[in-house]
Amino acid sequence: MRLELEFPEDAEFRRLLGRRSDVDLILIALELSRDAYPGLTFDRTLEWLDRRGAELASQISVAGNDRQTLLAMGRCLSGMHGLHGDREAFACPESSYIHRVIETGVGIPISLSLVYLAVAQRAGIELEGVSSPMHFLTRFEGSSETYFVDPFNQGRVLKYHRCLDWLAEMTDLPLDEIEPMLEPARPREIVIRMLNNLKSVYVQQDHWEAAWKVQRRLTALQPSQYDQRRDLALVALKSQRLGFAVDLLNDCLEHAPDEDAEAIIRFHRDAAERLLSQWN
Repeated sequence: MRLELEFPEDAEFRRLLGRRSDVDLILIALELSRDAYPGLTFDRTLEWLDRRGAELASQISVAGNDRQTLLAMGRCLSGMHGLHGDREAFACPESSYIHRVIETGVGIPISLSLVYLAVAQRAGIELEGVSSPMHFLTRFEGSSETYFVDPFNQGRVLKYHRCLDWLAEMTDLPLDEIEPMLEPARPREIVIRMLNNLKSVYVQQDHWEAAWKVQRRLTALQPSQYDQRRDLALVALKSQRLGFAVDLLNDCLEHAPDEDAEAIIRFHRDAAERLLSQWN
């Protein structure tokens, strides 16, 4: 079955689908925001980022070393402009949408990190995203040290081994499992993580129409993954796209593990067919 997963208005997301690595993550993040906020224009957010970049560039011009440069970034974005994390933000979809993070000052690690990355780029700081376990971070390769900046915690700056120990304590993972996760993340990996965060929140809240928009993007980014196609079918059913759900569930049955076919796919396919027959 061919999936119609096109995004005609989202030029930067289409570049990501085309396996381009030179994409603008902020533009992609704003395209995701437009799913939840139809009619959203990007100018206000981009102008805010440009102003913060110029502001930060002025401040770091007198920084004496790499650590002072990174601390200045935290003072600018978290100190002066109030960007910070909040545990309650993890259950709030707007904390994943960049323009709302800037407007409210509140975000989750990955959305706050994207703001830091965008401002750093504008100020000439080579910061990179890191898809570390349980807590997204940003990474800076200094002249003599590798540093990590944690936008969720007011832009605190951690040296490599301090960061490694902190993540090991938080996750109970061994150090040798965490170390590969501290390498810079690819744009595709970052966007998938953003979408998975949103998917989790919307599913927990039974907000199926919003979950449908998120799952379409996840499936488009990972079209060969059975789990994503299955989830698209189940979200289609929950969001009352019954004909699509039946077709996609039938397609999933051809590739489903035995336990999935009986316990999930066949059950939901039959339920969708019953509902569809009632509506027709």
